[in-house]
Amino acid sequence: MKLSIFSIQVIISLLLLWIILVPRQFTHVIEHFGYTKLHYIFIAVLLFLVITVITKNKTTFDHVSFLLLTVVYIGMGFYYFVETRDANNGLTYILYSLFTIWATDSGAYFIGRALGKRKLWPEISPNKTVEGAIGGVVCAIIVGILFALFSNLDASLIQLIVVSAVVAIFGQIGDLVESAYKRQYGVKDSGNILPGHGGILDRFDSLLFVWPLLHLLHFVQ
Repeated sequence: MKLSIFSIQVIISLLLLWIILVPRQFTHVIEHFGYTKLHYIFIAVLLFLVITVITKNKTTFDHVSFLLLTVVYIGMGFYYFVETRDANNGLTYILYSLFTIWATDSGAYFIGRALGKRKLWPEISPNKTVEGAIGGVVCAIIVGILFALFSNLDASLIQLIVVSAVVAIFGQIGDLVESAYKRQYGVKDSGNILPGHGGILDRFDSLLFVWPLLHLLHFVQ
């Protein structure tokens, strides 16, 4: 959106991002004044709307919507990364999520190149195929089976197969979301870190969907 990092609205969004990222065991710090995370989000919304008036719509509703959506999207994704790491067997869950996504991406790429004929979503990501997407799910299930056999995860073989398939599907959706985001704004990279490789969010787009999903499924306690 070409918003300056030193503009008041971006500074507010960065502060809100770090409030969302505060782990559960430290929420008492931000709740010292009687405000929960939800209250801080409402306060940020009100401040954003005030800024649209003060700047005479130089800061638009599109800017405000963009900032709020990205703060929640990135903030919640990485918040659940921290929550996953702090859970029982947290490191194993992190490794499980990483290996599952890596297997999904690699399987989708290589199987798609070898067998892919039908385009999955050419308007967003022209190289992805239906066959590759299915191959990615199969590879993720294989990783789930290996973790069921050789890890200390508190889950049955059937649970890991089902969760791995769901993770692979939503991981690929997360990848498509990042591609759609870049096409919407006409950019090659989603940041200045790792230029030419999609930006830093390209390394985490699937995981930003997966880490919250693992908690919503009550797979990580």
